[in-house]
Amino acid sequence: MNLLITGATGFVGRNLLLRALALGTYHSIVACIRNPEKLERQLRNENIDPAKVACIPWGKPVPGDLRIDHAIHCAGVLFARNRADYFTVNVAESMQVLGSLPATVRLIALSSQSAGGPTPAGQTARRSQDPDAPLTWYGASKIAMEHEVLKSCPQVMIIRPPMILGPRDQATLPLFKMAAGRVRPKPGLREKQYSWIDVGDLSRDLLSILSAPASDTRSDRIFYAAAPNPISDREFLGAAIDLMQVPGITIPLPHGLLRLAARLVDAVPALREATPSLTRDRVKEIFPNRWVVDAVEFRTLAGEQSYRSLRETMQATFEWYCQTGQIGHRKHGNDDK
Repeated sequence: MNLLITGATGFVGRNLLLRALALGTYHSIVACIRNPEKLERQLRNENIDPAKVACIPWGKPVPGDLRIDHAIHCAGVLFARNRADYFTVNVAESMQVLGSLPATVRLIALSSQSAGGPTPAGQTARRSQDPDAPLTWYGASKIAMEHEVLKSCPQVMIIRPPMILGPRDQATLPLFKMAAGRVRPKPGLREKQYSWIDVGDLSRDLLSILSAPASDTRSDRIFYAAAPNPISDREFLGAAIDLMQVPGITIPLPHGLLRLAARLVDAVPALREATPSLTRDRVKEIFPNRWVVDAVEFRTLAGEQSYRSLRETMQATFEWYCQTGQIGHRKHGNDDK
């Protein structure tokens, strides 16, 4: 069996690749990426021989003579400054790759909870059958990718994960740095609730689903993926604060201030580079107070596995940041010597 992974140098794709290599169940693994040198550096840092992974270029058709049995699509742009950039990468370039796969390939395409939108009013969780209501260009681009891949790939399953946490995630690094400060801003005056999943658990589940016998009777092809227990924004920030061990105060910020901050960041090139996640488009996803999904079907497909707690995941993430020198362990306001 041969596996193709797109986006293998990114957060999810990198963790997925490492897990697939560790399992050793695939005869060969192919990475569809922009930068083979980056992947080589990452593998060497993990003490893995880069020769174990073949590389093909991103955004181009998969070579016809390359045998692929399973594929997982992780590639995509998370933060961009305009609609065109999202649709170029998440739709056009993605379909150049996925649309060229043979009809026999079993494919999992990672989308996002952003494609569906926040939890509908009056519900405790968003379900796969609820009407989609994306708030951003990012979410719209993910829906467009879903539509195209469902038309082109007969054996595809669309997975919509929520917030993904764990080691090798650069998006959580600013949270830890903020937790090391004396003043910690929290978006919104009210408590917010989120679904989430550990990247290791997600990687395990995706590979488990691919290895299971295919079902010819299942008609539904879009699933939300999440750990069983949602978390609040205060729990999320609190987990980082507990690990950093720096005394301080948390101050809720009105949404209006966040809108102003996003406009300022969009207008100043230096700020855009420093905070790529804060845009006038993506800030819209901060405002809803509930981003909780019903992922029971996904967890059933994956075999009812156990899932890491928020504390376990944040601990592992913190340790990875320390090991890679991105943060030093702070205790009571002083750096460890």
